[in-house]
Amino acid sequence: MTFVTAGAVPLPADTRSRRIRAYRSMARMALKSLLAYQTSFLFGMLASAFGVLSMLYLWRSALAAGPRQGFDWPQMKAYLLVAFVVGSLVSSYTDYRMANRIQQGDVAMDLVRPVDYQWSRLAESVGFAVYEAGTAIVVVLAAAAIFGGMSPPDRDTFPLFILSALLVLPLRFGIVYLSGLLVFWTQNYVGVQAARIALITLFSGALVPLAFLPEWMRVIATYLPFVGMASTPALLYTGSLDGSDATTAVLVQAAWAVALWWLARLMWSAAARKLTVHGG
Repeated sequence: MTFVTAGAVPLPADTRSRRIRAYRSMARMALKSLLAYQTSFLFGMLASAFGVLSMLYLWRSALAAGPRQGFDWPQMKAYLLVAFVVGSLVSSYTDYRMANRIQQGDVAMDLVRPVDYQWSRLAESVGFAVYEAGTAIVVVLAAAAIFGGMSPPDRDTFPLFILSALLVLPLRFGIVYLSGLLVFWTQNYVGVQAARIALITLFSGALVPLAFLPEWMRVIATYLPFVGMASTPALLYTGSLDGSDATTAVLVQAAWAVALWWLARLMWSAAARKLTVHGG
């Protein structure tokens, strides 16, 4: 059996239009699925809320004696809250759905649909992200009520901050999608997901700002895509990144987003061939 990757050849305008409508429908259905079955998600968000509140209490105590590594309490508070919001995008709904369909063999049905598999998963992730971002903002508002509000970002870096925050979604999707595809080879996703979460949490700066890590770990982090998933937008918001450094950081985010997208397409081609070899 031969699989043709959608988007490999130019498509007629009416075909592209139908596919765009299909992707929009997938995004709406993903959002509706969370709205209809949101109990588990809300419990997960509550756990995350307790986590971020605990971190705020910890850092407020740690910085009571004065700034550390260039962070005072207002900056750290803003950093953690921004990192929490962007870190809430592209949750485990995307990769768990992928992993389950691959393990059960249902992905074979996705192969024969007249839409691109990768774009379809991205559309679902966008639908999930609307709910994820909304609930994360509610948590941030609750935290602001407890710990006080935070200053808006600097006017000069605000456009870059918005662009950086938007780039978090394709970056996180690229990592989540690639890890989901690994199930074609591993046949199990528990270990893969645990490793992914650990890497993102540490090297993105979501748990601890990278300035607090040993120098060798900071150097490694600068060459990985994870830094753009939390640290870059959070540092832009707090004003810790400006000028050419801010522009370079956002360009690195964009470059990684493109690289991960095309790496994922190559990996999908290999996965589809593997499925055919095993008779899927």
